[in-house]
Amino acid sequence: MNVELVANKGEVPAAPLPAHSPLAIRGMTVSYGQKPVVFSVDMTVVEGSMTAIIGPNGAGKSTLLKAALGIVTPLAGQAQVFGQPLKAARHRIAYVPQRASVDWDFPTRVIDVVLMGLSRELGLLGRIRGHHKEKALACLARVGMTDFADRQIGQLSGGQQQRVFLARALAQNADLYLLDEPFAGVDAATEKAIIEVLKGLKSEGKTVVSVHHDLTTVRSYFDRVFLINTRKMAEGSVTEAFTPETLNQTYGGRLATGQIDQLELAAG
Repeated sequence: MNVELVANKGEVPAAPLPAHSPLAIRGMTVSYGQKPVVFSVDMTVVEGSMTAIIGPNGAGKSTLLKAALGIVTPLAGQAQVFGQPLKAARHRIAYVPQRASVDWDFPTRVIDVVLMGLSRELGLLGRIRGHHKEKALACLARVGMTDFADRQIGQLSGGQQQRVFLARALAQNADLYLLDEPFAGVDAATEKAIIEVLKGLKSEGKTVVSVHHDLTTVRSYFDRVFLINTRKMAEGSVTEAFTPETLNQTYGGRLATGQIDQLELAAG
């Protein structure tokens, strides 16, 4: 079996960092004040996969991603990207933050937001040429937002804003896409558009990791899961690791019986 379960509550020694994983995390510990939010967590992302990071509110899902990216400073632990330190491989990562964490009052147009994804290509002078705009418009087309290119970003709905930030990530032409709850608070049409884009990235050989909260869509959206509740609880394929047993362990028995039954029916 390809699933790794953590059944005990003792500290598990960190495994070696694999050389070719798109994202490998070892011994990651993050604390806000005196309370650990993430404790001694190991994670190994499989290349070309779509992985959901799952857990209850406050379980450390977003914090784990932010620590791996250096957005928050861990107390301990390390992360590597394709076998390299983050600094050396940052250009291979595209990150889509939670929509709630973005200042949408900043006066900028949609196309300018997408062009930010081309910052490495634009260089220090930031000269935007015709082919740069064409690339940005192609990314907007991929998320169904071409007609909004000249609109102020703050004038868009929540779902539209999320599509724009995904377009910015697409413009980076990364190998690893990290998304923090991309489906939170969006309409059904936007959710469908986003998952189609993410599955398209997977078909191109890209790797996708997403913090995810809707347990009912895990099996149809993802092929791997990483379950966390401050500590790593389980990791592996959806078939093997996304089970009533691991979910009850992760959520501390707080999932309703109806939710478990629904997930079991979906698995069958």
